[in-house]
Order: sequence, then structure tokens, then C-alpha cells
Amino acid sequence: MRYGRSVRALEDVSLEVAGDGVLAVLGGNGAGKSTLLRAVSGTLKLHRGAITAGEVTFEGERIDRLDPALIVRRGVVGVPEGRQVFARMTVEENLRAGGLGAKSAAERTAARERVDELFPILADRVTQRAGLLSGGEQQMLAIGRALMSGPQLLLLDEPSLGLAPQMVGRIAGVIREIHAQGTAVVLVEQNATMALQVADHAVALEVGRVALSGPAAELAASDDVQRLYLGGHAESEETAEVEAREAAAHRAGIRKLSRWGA
Repeated sequence: MRYGRSVRALEDVSLEVAGDGVLAVLGGNGAGKSTLLRAVSGTLKLHRGAITAGEVTFEGERIDRLDPALIVRRGVVGVPEGRQVFARMTVEENLRAGGLGAKSAAERTAARERVDELFPILADRVTQRAGLLSGGEQQMLAIGRALMSGPQLLLLDEPSLGLAPQMVGRIAGVIREIHAQGTAVVLVEQNATMALQVADHAVALEVGRVALSGPAAELAASDDVQRLYLGGHAESEETAEVEAREAAAHRAGIRKLSRWGA
């Protein structure tokens, strides 16, 4: 996948998402995580990017040449990074907009019941403008709007970005529940701790290539992931040693000041 003629964003990336699974995609800024989701959702062209080799298939059918709206109707729906809700529209209007991708009125009704169950706070604020919601509530609305089309595969791009730890925990619980209800998930995250807790499989991208891949529990326990994404033991020991030296110097300074004061 390239942007323009010279910027190669992804190369030799081959991934598979089980129909009942959660795949976590880890990596730092510029690793190619968002580009991957754009390719799957068909929105890469909107960012002047293109797939130059390979293909994206969903349930055995190629979808990378389809219009993004058709990809949504096939059951692949994305939630972009940054809580991109329609700020001037109400919560109700945002959810109705998401329901335009549903195949039938019955499917929209079922999806709305699912969203109200997952996010009861949104049901209490249907007349409020989305731009007046808190950051966490806007993230809930963005996910809820995506669920209104009844996706089989949900693409989440950095859902925990900028949220308080307590809200990150709530979003993680929502992802687990969405998965438990039968929707597969691709979770792009820099918060590796959260991502590996909710995923059953994970990959790590580095400079557009797959650097690590395997069951999430195994990756969480690996030295490479501990060092690169979770804060390795060596780093922790080094930090503790520095803090100990600083504390000792501080105590020595206090004793010196005490002697001068006496």
C-alpha cells in the first residue's frame, strides 16, 4: 500500500481475522496501523493511497475494489480515530445516520436495542448534541453509530486515545461484549495493555511490516512485547535504580541542611 508514488506504507502484510475473534494490531506512530484499516474499509483512496499488490477479501469475496458504502453493506464497518461524531447533530440523529447502512427496518430496530443495551447513557441523552458529550461518551456514540448498521466485522482505530483510565476500562468491556455477541473485531491500539487483554490474537507492525504475530496471551508474555509495548523488566529495574539514587541524594541533602540549621 502506497501514498503517492514514493511513500510505501505497508508491505508484505498478510492477516486473517476469525469470524468469532478479536485481532489486536499494535505499533507506534507511523507503523501503518491506520493505513491497514483504511485499506480494509475501502477509504484508502480518500487519503490518496492505493493498494499496489495483493487483495482484501471478506467471506471469500474480494472487497478492496468496492465503494466504501458497499463494503459497509457487506458487513465491514469502521470507527475512525478521534471520535469523529457529527457534533451539531443530536445523539439520536447520529445513530439514525449509522442505521442507513442496515439492510432492513427490522435490522435497524435490533441494532438500536443492542446499542441502548451497551450504552444506556446514550439512551438518556438522545436529544443532546453530540458535540456537548464528554470524550468518553463521544467514543461510545461513535461505536454505537457503527453498530447501527449491524456489522459482522468492526474496525476500531485507537478507541482509547485521550480517554481517562477508567473510561478505557469501560471501552474494553464494551469491546468484549460486542465480541461476545458475535461480531468480529480488528482493534488498532497504542495501548497495548488494553488491546492484549481483550484480543485473542495480535500482530505488531513496525515500519509497515509485521514484526510479531501470535496468540495475544503469548505476545503479552514475550520479552519483545514487554520491552517495546508494555515496559520491560530491564527498564523497570533501571528506573527503580535511578529513583533509589535520587531518593538517597535527597535524604543526604536533608541531613546536610539539618546540620547547617543546627
